[in-house]
Amino acid sequence: MRTEAFVLKAFGEAQQAFALQNVDIEPLEPDEVLISSEAFGLNYADVMARLGLYREAPPRPCVLGYELVGRITEVGSVIDPSWIGRRVLAFTRFGAYAKQAKTRFNAVVDIGNMPAAEALPFATQGVTAHYMAEVLSPIQAHDNVLIHAAAGGVGSFLVQLAKLKGATVFGKIGKADKKDYLLSLGVDFPINYKEEPYTQQIQTVLRSEKLSVSFNAVGGRTAKQDLQMLGPGGRLFLFGGADLGTRKGLFGKLSFLWEMGLILPVGLMMQSKSLLGVNMLKIADEQPLVIQHSMQQMLELYAQGKIILPHINCFSQSKFYDAHEALGNGTTTGKVVVIWD
Repeated sequence: MRTEAFVLKAFGEAQQAFALQNVDIEPLEPDEVLISSEAFGLNYADVMARLGLYREAPPRPCVLGYELVGRITEVGSVIDPSWIGRRVLAFTRFGAYAKQAKTRFNAVVDIGNMPAAEALPFATQGVTAHYMAEVLSPIQAHDNVLIHAAAGGVGSFLVQLAKLKGATVFGKIGKADKKDYLLSLGVDFPINYKEEPYTQQIQTVLRSEKLSVSFNAVGGRTAKQDLQMLGPGGRLFLFGGADLGTRKGLFGKLSFLWEMGLILPVGLMMQSKSLLGVNMLKIADEQPLVIQHSMQQMLELYAQGKIILPHINCFSQSKFYDAHEALGNGTTTGKVVVIWD
């Protein structure tokens, strides 16, 4: 079977990196479903892949994408045929930038008539936030929580999950015009790191207190700084390396690693601090039911009115390249969605 997809064929700017072309789809495995896509989401890991900085990306040419909304058109031999025709939100291990995509059955959730743009934030970004904040090491009511890239898709959900628990939230941004958005989500202290070092701003508020949790999708020197700001019992989540996208060449990559510093397990033990690495692709490979559970839980919280949608940036198929550049340049807030014509 063949379908149309945005194929990553080179590294660099979106217009040169991607091409809309026909690709082959492998036959379904017994536990897979085929989905006719209405829309798909973009994530910062896609930008890193476009720049050649994401090791998990498949070799070029390839079809990126972790999530889509569409209707199931075919099921594998062990799947109940009654699923054919249902609209689902699906988490994919790449391949979502296509008009037809396949994924494992335990990575889909029935969404009925829910609009595609409304559902897509609850896949990769909603799942990542829920897994860290509710499954891996749940946020507590007394926690002082720092969220990097707080106006992004994962950050927007982390803010709300932390506030549901009663935590105090520091939301880090790099643009002044995102401050009001953070306040609308419930951030207690918006921190613009372009105005003054974020560590200094946080310490001014906390005084003698310490951070309890940092959700860090940036890496580089910020990981070392966050670890220093944590008190006993503190947890540092590392789930991205956005700062790597600003570095050029081998020297840039080496400096990124050097600035993170040498972290010794015995040092963490003596200080009673935790470093938690999160790669949702690995979780999806080994614990797919965790992905499905987190999607279901986030959708349920939304249905109950306990969380709201992040800001959604919708782009048409013809504006796909603009969408990718906007996400990479940090000019968007919340979720970026591409809708097929």
